[in-house]
Amino acid sequence: MSLSIVQRALVTAATAVLATSLAQAADISGAGATFPYPIYAKWADTYKAQTGVGLNYQSIGSGGGIKQIKARTVTFGASDMPLQQNELKASGLVQFPAVIGGVVPVVNIKGIGPGQLVLDGPTLAAIYLGDIARWNDPAIKRLNPKLNLPSTAIAPVYRSDGSGTNFLFTDYLSKQSAKFKDDVGEATSVQWPVGIGAKGNEGIANQTARTDGAIGYVEYAYAKQNKLANILLINHDHRAVAPNAASFQAAAANGDWAHAPGYYLVLTDQPGPASWPVTGASFILVYANPADVAGTGQALKFFAWAFKNGAGAADALDYVPLPANLVRQIESSWSAQVKASWK
Repeated sequence: MSLSIVQRALVTAATAVLATSLAQAADISGAGATFPYPIYAKWADTYKAQTGVGLNYQSIGSGGGIKQIKARTVTFGASDMPLQQNELKASGLVQFPAVIGGVVPVVNIKGIGPGQLVLDGPTLAAIYLGDIARWNDPAIKRLNPKLNLPSTAIAPVYRSDGSGTNFLFTDYLSKQSAKFKDDVGEATSVQWPVGIGAKGNEGIANQTARTDGAIGYVEYAYAKQNKLANILLINHDHRAVAPNAASFQAAAANGDWAHAPGYYLVLTDQPGPASWPVTGASFILVYANPADVAGTGQALKFFAWAFKNGAGAADALDYVPLPANLVRQIESSWSAQVKASWK
């Protein structure tokens, strides 16, 4: 039996509504840095509950995120190492910061709790060079005269995958030690002279937790979630500071984003008595002329929502939300540089 004109119209309308609904509910695809994964996961849960749009984010490290966005297998890439302006232009990419946090050295030493051990940059660099091999080394004892440090061998744990956490940590150590800069250098992936490799912030946290005498470095949310003993670090102003949202914010306050082409800005070793020395932003990469215009628009809508509504969740995980003036600057750059609708 043939359909009437009214019936055909109803079927056509229903099909259009369903297609629109499915398009709106399509998940956003992203990959990269493990550093911001806890906050992206939190934002994604709330965003999906409110909009029906999910985020399929692969926490594979900044190096993987850069490779995947350049291969166009994801809508956005995420990296804690910002790309230089010439690389952005050559690849047709637009970059912007999404959140700020801190990389935190953590230890597994019997009898040493969170915030008890103090290290400075040169000593930390010497540990990762293998020049300091035991926890009761005189250099460590000088910084911790009241601690009963054991003779346990130090087991440095490092990122084996290409990562922005590696970049921030090695950038900081290179600023603290000429030998580290010459022998190892700063990059997402380096050749470590000593230690045990582990993949991702999750892998570093797990390896440190199960290795006696270990020291590792993770984004602060991973230290808290895994109840790892963080250290205090001597900062640029020679103050011993603890990692937390306030010390990350103090370091981030020095960032001159308005004069940073392509938002290229590294926040390690910032001055200020309260600044955490290994602070950094995590960045998002999208195409200026995306093949998937709708998908890129959805990704930008997600981050616009997060900038407006996600500060509380960021604070709870000890990330630093971006200031309002920077958010306005970023959104203006989307309108000017990215050919995708996000408003």
